[in-house]
Amino acid sequence: MSDLAPIHTATAARPAISAWPDVDDLYRRLDALVKQPMRPIRPAGMAQVMRYFDERCQGSRRLAERAQAVIPGGVQHNLAFNHPFPLAIADAHGAHMTDVDGNRYIDFLQAGGPTLLGSNHPAVRQRVNQVLDECGPVTGLLHEYEVKLAELVCRSMPAVEMVRLLGSGTEAVMGAVRLARAYTKKKWIIKIGGAYHGWSDQLVYGMRLPNTGRMEAVGIPRGATAHTQECLPNDLEALRRKLQLNRLRGGTAAVLLEPIGPESGTRPVHRDYNAQVRALCDEFGALLVFDEVVTGFRLGMGGAQAYFGVMPDLTVLGKCLTGGYPMAGAIGGRKDVMMLLVGGIGTTARRAFVGGTLSANPLSCVAGYHALLEAERLDAAGVAGRAGDRLCRGLAEIIERRGLPYVTYNVGSIVHLQTSGVLLLDTSSLWKLLRAKDEAKRRKHMMEEMGAAYTAHGLVTLAGSRIYTSLADTDEVIDDALNRFDDVFKLV
Repeated sequence: MSDLAPIHTATAARPAISAWPDVDDLYRRLDALVKQPMRPIRPAGMAQVMRYFDERCQGSRRLAERAQAVIPGGVQHNLAFNHPFPLAIADAHGAHMTDVDGNRYIDFLQAGGPTLLGSNHPAVRQRVNQVLDECGPVTGLLHEYEVKLAELVCRSMPAVEMVRLLGSGTEAVMGAVRLARAYTKKKWIIKIGGAYHGWSDQLVYGMRLPNTGRMEAVGIPRGATAHTQECLPNDLEALRRKLQLNRLRGGTAAVLLEPIGPESGTRPVHRDYNAQVRALCDEFGALLVFDEVVTGFRLGMGGAQAYFGVMPDLTVLGKCLTGGYPMAGAIGGRKDVMMLLVGGIGTTARRAFVGGTLSANPLSCVAGYHALLEAERLDAAGVAGRAGDRLCRGLAEIIERRGLPYVTYNVGSIVHLQTSGVLLLDTSSLWKLLRAKDEAKRRKHMMEEMGAAYTAHGLVTLAGSRIYTSLADTDEVIDDALNRFDDVFKLV
């Protein structure tokens, strides 16, 4: 193995976002989308879509039926859900994947975002195989690549001085919340409503739709979420009021947010929103935590914090950190805060206890180090971002030409295609929330049918409404995809 990579002055690669979207215009268009009747696939078109699955996906169907017998709901995680049944994938390389029946798809899921280089990148796979041959996937002891990956993250992300590697984004958020409370000696956590920060007890709160509080907190004691709060994105006055109230009740430990808006920008925030939240956190003595599970490295090597020029106190990482290999999670941040995570048995220093036997294993760390080096060398975020721009422009042209109410926009390589608007329903009052719950069921079904139609036309997306582009998405791939989307929209 080579010597440890030198540490350089913290700099970020050029951002991968060509322009920040006009957020006010976006909300006007999204509001218009959810206020008018839905425009789903016509019944005849859906019959055509279902024939695809009946005739060409029998291998996937058989595996899905076997899965139903031994796996609750037949899937291990939500990404695998596909209407009418999950696809079973046999091969994934670059911009494409192939299912067990031999059907080939353009892969806009990219494992939910982490494979910025495209699936199964050969340069990373070669390095992983080398480490597996030398020492296996885990030793329980320190490994060279553990240090190299931490060094690379610290020199890439301007607000990260130290890193603690963990097993997932969920674990990293759990650790960041605990760390914030330990450092500030305060207990309240404010998240931005609608955001997903993993499935830990204290953060299954206000997920997907803002103002829904404990709606999905089945099996979670009320005490677990007793000090979790939410406020609507872009509502700085509501955030200020919560901070003021909490100051009378012991104070706010942290404000936790996705820097491009909840659900990877499904509810986008204004360009200066993060800076304004930073100022409020400084005023009230709360830590600012950026959840960069999706944006970390997808918006450039410096993440969203480099793009916005806003320094969070703590940064949560996942997904892209190991380029699609397992055990992808980390907390990064200021040294004075991070030192409360000092490990070791029997330590007498005051600390926030965080564990994980398989965290920072050699397999994950070698994958992460070389995936990020390749991303830096090839400007993967920039290339993927320009592919996202090309795809978004093409989708907008198709939507306008066909007179559809759908809304598309992108933040670099994160492309949103809203056809049903299920996550954009108005939940700003109790009455609107009650109406939204019923409306959400119908719009969710439409979104699932749109996803099935994309799949039947050779396109795999995230829940039929989000698309991740990658380094592998050439102009030819994007143009092919646009022709396929146009064929789907003919069925509306």
